[in-house]
Amino acid sequence: MKIIVTDEVAQEGLALLQRDPRVQMDIKLGLKKEELYSIIGDYDVIITRSGTTVDKPLLDAATNLKMVARAGVGVDNVDVDYASAKGVIVVNAPFGNTNSAAEHAMALLLSFCRNITKANSSLKGGAWKRAPFTGYELKGRTAGVIGLGKVGGRVATRLKAFECEVLACDPYIAEKRAHDLGVKLVSLDEIVRVCDIITVHTPLTAETSNMIGKKELAAMKEGVIVINAARGGIINEEAMLEALDSGKVTGAAFDVWSQEPPDTDTLKKLIGHEKMVVTPHLGANTFEAQVNVAVDVSREIIHYLDEQPLENAINIPRFDAALMGQMRPYLNLMNVLSDFVIQLVDTNLNKITFTYTGNLAQYDCTPITVLGLASLLNRRVEQDVNMVNAQLVADNMGIVVEEVKSNQAEAFSNMITIAIEGPGEKRLISGTLFEGIPRIVKLRDYQMDFRPEEHMLLMAYGDRPGIIGKIGTILGTHEINIASMNLGRREKKGEAMVILSLDSAVTPEVVEEVRGATDATFVKPLYLVTAK
Repeated sequence: MKIIVTDEVAQEGLALLQRDPRVQMDIKLGLKKEELYSIIGDYDVIITRSGTTVDKPLLDAATNLKMVARAGVGVDNVDVDYASAKGVIVVNAPFGNTNSAAEHAMALLLSFCRNITKANSSLKGGAWKRAPFTGYELKGRTAGVIGLGKVGGRVATRLKAFECEVLACDPYIAEKRAHDLGVKLVSLDEIVRVCDIITVHTPLTAETSNMIGKKELAAMKEGVIVINAARGGIINEEAMLEALDSGKVTGAAFDVWSQEPPDTDTLKKLIGHEKMVVTPHLGANTFEAQVNVAVDVSREIIHYLDEQPLENAINIPRFDAALMGQMRPYLNLMNVLSDFVIQLVDTNLNKITFTYTGNLAQYDCTPITVLGLASLLNRRVEQDVNMVNAQLVADNMGIVVEEVKSNQAEAFSNMITIAIEGPGEKRLISGTLFEGIPRIVKLRDYQMDFRPEEHMLLMAYGDRPGIIGKIGTILGTHEINIASMNLGRREKKGEAMVILSLDSAVTPEVVEEVRGATDATFVKPLYLVTAK
């Protein structure tokens, strides 16, 4: 196997490959595009960091390329979709810098609490002052960790070592993980309301953008300390500046910014604020982290050579080719069911059970199970989850995954059921294929029968006359057309469940209007990418 290294990568990682007699490695740094294009066709693997753009022209020139190995977390410089189309595996190192990031968060916190940066400048300036730099102890304080993943979990452990009481908020982590870490899992509102120290460790998504804003800062305790070593934009920087100026927040320490390098007036004021400790996105910048990511991608290459499973492959499914003909019709069904049911879950995932009934159960359903698990988790975690790493991600999150089979068919010759359990709730969905088209035939304990569509609205309410009319009137007023409706109920005037297929999306305002008019116990708009 011929490997080309085009960016600075830690030698300790490359040594694993250089010791393998199957590998021929060339380190060629600083190549111009044209130079790289002219030679890339000779190589099976390219190892990069962020300095090399692996785009369509490069992939087209790489006629023998089998793998792109990104020695780091992000793959923004790799056209993953086109690599997939070319049959090129893309691997990265999503966990190599977790310890580095966790330690940096603690360094920021301690630097603020003990006035390290100010005292350092003062003493180096020739002054011997102690009283202005009186600090704060961590012992006995209540610390809130938002995001209990790889980094957040390590931060929680370190805070406990400093004798903090640690609360954590993460709706996508099983209760078992919090219990194993010795922390209490609570809501974001409780973190905001009771904690002396708040540190964020979530990805930046539509859900977490500006998660801590004016409202949340106003609800915090007087004198709170806020740390952000995760992603810029999770904490609203303008609101943070106001909270620092007002004294609501005693101090903050940021490593990340919504714009990097920072170039707005707000960011410049925030960075220059006397109550701020700041660093220029150094969370992953340790010698050890650079070695770790190099080692991780080198191990993936060796796994590939040994025909072993790849833990951090971003884009490859792993099917037994002999089973594809039998399993293929059910892959889309599993995708649709997963896409639907995960939108109904608002709590932590403790257990996921995949059940296969009927003729389907006589086959090895593992490929379908792994696909379903990947589809569910892709809505819950920062990293890309695929059929290679889905089980590993679930294990890291503390989620129990079970597969159950029964040859005893119920009302259908073949049926797939997904049951998701969390604290205090369980969601269940069953589906089958009618002439190759996915149909949902059961929700919770309601017998249903409908074809999933792109835009849907699911409701549960007390069954009484006039409710359907009210729903139709409200949607019609907002020019939302109902394409179809399916109703399920157990008894007259009991609880009813209705699912509406719509021609367009329902806004949050319309959802609340429908809820108020019907006294619905549950209203959820659904957007099914898989049903487009």
